[in-house]
Amino acid sequence: MLITGLDYHPSFQRIAFVDNETGEYGERQLLHKNGEAERFYRELKQQGVKVRIGMEATGHARWFERLIGELDFELWIGDPATHFVNYIGADLRRTPTGSIAGSAIRAPRG
Repeated sequence: MLITGLDYHPSFQRIAFVDNETGEYGERQLLHKNGEAERFYRELKQQGVKVRIGMEATGHARWFERLIGELDFELWIGDPATHFVNYIGADLRRTPTGSIAGSAIRAPRG
């Protein structure tokens, strides 16, 4: 199974992925406007790859949610701060810009 975490923006998405069968991992940026993101996921489906996608809740991703549903991939959507604490086990602090950052990221709790 290919497990991906994505940072969704209206014009692109950044993904980090790991294939839990082969151990392959990496990062990519996929553009929306030119169809690159849609092609990427459709090619995975054509190859018979099972995919689990985790992303933050956002109001701009309805087309993406429909695509993932059409392809019969798993989509996990959640509150980023809650998932960051619960699944990563990080000590959170606010940065000077107001965003949340982890001061110590450890392995997920099992």
